[in-house]
Amino acid sequence: MLTARFAVPPVPKLLVHRPDLLERLTGGARGPLTLVSGPAGSGKTVLAAQWIAQGLAPRSAVWLTVEPGDAPGAFWAYLLESLHRGGVALPDDVGRPTRAEGVSRSLLVRLAEGLAGTARPTVLVLDQFDTARAPAITEGLEFVLRHAGEGLRTVLTSRTDSLLPLHRYRAAGEITEIRHADLRFTREHAEALLGEHRLTLSAEGVRLLVERTEGWAAGVRLCALAMQRSADPEAFVRQFAADRTTIADYLLKEVLDAQPPLTRDLLLRTSVTDRVHPDLADALTGRDDGAPTLAGLARDNAFVEEIDASAWYRLHPLFAEVLRAHLRQRRPGLEPRLRARAARWLAGTGRLTEAVAQAAAAGDWPFAASLLVDRLAIGRLFTGIEADRLRRAFADMPPGTPGAAPALVAAACRLADRDLPGYEAELARAAPGPGAAPDPAVKLNRAFLAVLAGRLAGDAPAAERAAAETDRLLRGTPPPLLTARPELRALVLANLGAAELGAGRLARAETVLAAAVEACGAPGTEHPRCDALGSLALAELLAGRLRRAARHAGEACTAADGAALPPQHRAGVDHLVLAGVEIARDDLAAARSHLDVAADAAGPRPEPVVAVVAAVLGARLAVAAGEARAGLATLHAVGPDVPPAGPTAWLADELAVAESAVHLALGDTARALAVLDAVASERPEHAVARAGALLAAGHTDRATQALAGLPGDAGGGGGGRGGAGVGTNAEVPVPVRVRACLLRAEAAASVHDPQEARRWLDEALRYARSEDLRRVFVESGPWVRRSLRDDPRPARPRSRSSPRGPVRAPGSAADGRPPVVEPLSERETEVLRKAAHMLSTEEIAAELYVSANTVKTHLKSIYRKLSVARRSEAVHRAQDLGIL
Repeated sequence: MLTARFAVPPVPKLLVHRPDLLERLTGGARGPLTLVSGPAGSGKTVLAAQWIAQGLAPRSAVWLTVEPGDAPGAFWAYLLESLHRGGVALPDDVGRPTRAEGVSRSLLVRLAEGLAGTARPTVLVLDQFDTARAPAITEGLEFVLRHAGEGLRTVLTSRTDSLLPLHRYRAAGEITEIRHADLRFTREHAEALLGEHRLTLSAEGVRLLVERTEGWAAGVRLCALAMQRSADPEAFVRQFAADRTTIADYLLKEVLDAQPPLTRDLLLRTSVTDRVHPDLADALTGRDDGAPTLAGLARDNAFVEEIDASAWYRLHPLFAEVLRAHLRQRRPGLEPRLRARAARWLAGTGRLTEAVAQAAAAGDWPFAASLLVDRLAIGRLFTGIEADRLRRAFADMPPGTPGAAPALVAAACRLADRDLPGYEAELARAAPGPGAAPDPAVKLNRAFLAVLAGRLAGDAPAAERAAAETDRLLRGTPPPLLTARPELRALVLANLGAAELGAGRLARAETVLAAAVEACGAPGTEHPRCDALGSLALAELLAGRLRRAARHAGEACTAADGAALPPQHRAGVDHLVLAGVEIARDDLAAARSHLDVAADAAGPRPEPVVAVVAAVLGARLAVAAGEARAGLATLHAVGPDVPPAGPTAWLADELAVAESAVHLALGDTARALAVLDAVASERPEHAVARAGALLAAGHTDRATQALAGLPGDAGGGGGGRGGAGVGTNAEVPVPVRVRACLLRAEAAASVHDPQEARRWLDEALRYARSEDLRRVFVESGPWVRRSLRDDPRPARPRSRSSPRGPVRAPGSAADGRPPVVEPLSERETEVLRKAAHMLSTEEIAAELYVSANTVKTHLKSIYRKLSVARRSEAVHRAQDLGIL
């Protein structure tokens, strides 16, 4: 724990008193939330620190400075420690986070309950809350704030509006907001600050100063510091108001020139770096006075400040910008040399990303590229929090820069942009010359990139060969270097698994992707972990294992949120899979919500398998909404991008099966058969779809024969009347098996064999229960509902979540109350179970990864089915019926 994060920052000695804002803070602390929002340097932290330092805040106030990059678990660990150090007495069972990635909901429940039970409200000041990027942090804070009741008062300082639902607090009158307009200095404030600096300006001078700075507190203070060194402050203000170039000239003259020559030299040389270490300063100056000089500048408030009580310092950005411009003017050509020197110092201390950025800014492209290639760090262009920064560093590398390393890095950047032709062109430049021995690092990087290219090209065999070569070369890599590059194996396995998935090799894909998930866990592997989990979930969805698909998709969502992955690094496959699961479970509202999220995340060029599955699911939703022709348009929009032969033939068949179903919904059996006959396929999905089209066309015998040819006779557990096929039952996905059973039942019913129809319907129900399949029964037509209504006994099995006894069939209410209209869906049962645990609508939505509106829709359906009007009545009714 960094103790400095719990300490209230010291209030500047030269301070403008803002009694009106301090009074508003005091008043805001009587309510649940106070927000102090404004840009950097607007005085947010100073105001909050002054409020506490002057004793205006309640005695129970505690302080926590939020740091960029805080994972949810780390944030809550610091928050709990701040409460402990602040003397807040919490129950021992509240506990502490055990993982940086996040905290359990139960811990937040215990924390909220503990705060609610304190004798007096706790005032929690969260400084720099805008740096809390992970949505899980904001969601957790909102939960605790809402449920702690009178026990918690929160004050946030932030550069941007928080992700908290501020509109709710505004509507309820439960928020106090201090905005940038409130923080701006007026003429009186500027005059008071100048007085603290022992400066006297005319009214016109003060007006010009406030006008040019627009009341920005840091700007006024910077000008006051410069004016202290000016012989004529009035002239400074007039020149300052003239133009920005004059401002820079005055800052240089009044601040830089006031320093001793060696200090001026250090400031100019260190301005090329974002932050400076004393040893780096020595490397740039060639002297050994970096440590005392930087410490003295920071102590004198000379636009240099220490970073988090560490050995590193930073120049004020405005000052650094002015210094760099002055360096270019006074010492032309020195800046690139300084940056090259800084790059080598940073590389020598293991700061790879900063070293690359400095080398690129120096135009030293061979060195910048060799840092990634020789140190096997080229994978960092594809994953990790620095991936975007690294790619931006190479954005200006001239085309055709000589050398194998620049060519490989250029190829990797093209690959990251999904530019396969560009990748291949750059890779050709990295080939060794005739007779030249290939460099081992170059060979390994080429093989690594080839795996990723195989996925992008849809060439699973090429990806397999490249992965095998990469694995062979990695075995000869020094273990310490391999340990430092966990993203290499993670990316290889995640991309190989995705390539196998794209080729329709589902079993192989699942094996490789499971290994990819196992290979992730170290920092820098967040993106391949989310990618592998999403692809694994999609493979399981396509294989009909919906429960496992939902679990892995949920893990992918959680991993992405926990790692705070930006939108451009999320493919949305997790939400696509959840949409497929919800459709199968007949929760169409939730499915639509997930599909919309997936579409937004997929971007303009999704992978073929993602595009096809999204189109198929969209078509099913369109048909369910009575918009079948819109479903056809969705499928036709994807079709031209999926060749009917080669590795994507199975995807073309997926589209054909989906299109056939849409034509059946439109009553066009001829067209339904035609689109299937246009695709050569031996997949069981194709055979079942064709049987459905034949049955709808009145060809019962031909439909039965088509079903009999399925592997393992997928129409039944032990073989049906058509005879057993070859293979095993495991070869046919459960949804396909259920559909085949339903078609057999419908065929039997059409020839007036109710006993046989009932047997196949029972088989369908038996298979469907294993994966909670419901939509397939709705899509099979009204005859299923009629059959279940006429003979409900097998259709009302004991709920797997109801150990108390069987669910009574509709109309069997023994208590004399109105009958149950129809049984609850599993998702409705889950919602009702959460409601029985006293969770709010929003909490249920968070638990089930759906929207609050979806939960409300479920609750309305529950009330209708159970013939009740309120939530408590629904819970009691469900308990009476054995549902809960």
